[in-house]
Amino acid sequence: MANVNIKFNGKDFLLSCDDGQEEHLEELSQHLNQKFNDLKNNLGNIGENKLLLITSIKIMDEYFETKKKINEKKKELENLSSRFKELKTLVYEYKEKKETEINNLNFEQNNFKKEIEKTREDYEKIIENATDQIEEFVKKTNLENPIQ
Repeated sequence: MANVNIKFNGKDFLLSCDDGQEEHLEELSQHLNQKFNDLKNNLGNIGENKLLLITSIKIMDEYFETKKKINEKKKELENLSSRFKELKTLVYEYKEKKETEINNLNFEQNNFKKEIEKTREDYEKIIENATDQIEEFVKKTNLENPIQ
């Protein structure tokens, strides 16, 4: 334990604190002394006990207001976090939907390519058959009507 000499309301006090907390204790006592002196200047000398009580109440009021604001900010943060999670879920759902659409389009495109290839093959066969039939017809015509 460390000891710190604190001056409050013109009087010295020796206070103990955990090692390493000396500066923090001095800072707190300076803040308390400043609040006390401000009230003393504003209200006059109404007695040390009453001034200490009013100072304590003012500090507790600041504490509770700060705590209230912190709780409000925590709620806002939780709300934002919840909204972010919802947004993140929507983004992933959208991404999955678009990936499914892309996969479906790729599937349809592949089917369309296969259909085009089959149609091309069918037309080639038709052309080949037509060519063969025309050649056959020409041969028959030449045989039946030889050129003289």
